[in-house]
Amino acid sequence: MLVIPAVDVLDGKAVRLRQGDYDRVEVDAGDPLELVRTAAAAAPPFVHVVALGAARDGGAPVELARVVVDTAAPVPVQLGGGVRTVADAEALRAAGVARVMIGTAAFGEVPLEEFGDVVVAVDVAGGVVRTRGWLESSGLTTRDALERCTRAGVTKVLCTAVERDGTRTGPDLELLREARGAFSGEILAAGGIRDAADVDAVAALGIDGVVVGRAWLEGTLRLA
Repeated sequence: MLVIPAVDVLDGKAVRLRQGDYDRVEVDAGDPLELVRTAAAAAPPFVHVVALGAARDGGAPVELARVVVDTAAPVPVQLGGGVRTVADAEALRAAGVARVMIGTAAFGEVPLEEFGDVVVAVDVAGGVVRTRGWLESSGLTTRDALERCTRAGVTKVLCTAVERDGTRTGPDLELLREARGAFSGEILAAGGIRDAADVDAVAALGIDGVVVGRAWLEGTLRLA
């Protein structure tokens, strides 16, 4: 079971949004690089970083990626936000990102196969996958999105319960059960994780890992 600490970056600060709402910053955690350094010190399998401004507005965060990769070393980095083109994904790989995440672009006009080995963000609210920093609807159900990933040869997805993200109200086990039934590759879960008991509940569904934000920032889940 992979337990991966998340650092979300907005306007140069580490933050946690409530339910993906850019106007509802629940946690202002300060210097994102200091948090990356702290997370990496616990030797997790990856440090997960999302450039929220880029996710909303587009444009691969290449400079952020470079400094995050240097700060987290030797722990590899899983990073996303703003990847809209194949060139964006390649630029992040060139900056040292071990696992590039794409969301909006996965469900757009560019064939998903062209992005290569990526983690696809399947961000779900009200049973529908959201895009562009969770502000728009893709029109796809969870199953539709995961079936598209399977057809494109995607092997890794991050399934986020948007309505639980940043709330510490527990994972959406029904969503994760549906995802596990629809996708045979690696599934990471995010949204609502509070503590080790939640990690156990997610693991019991056959999910491969969790990405945790508030839980590790506020100490209810110790990375060690």
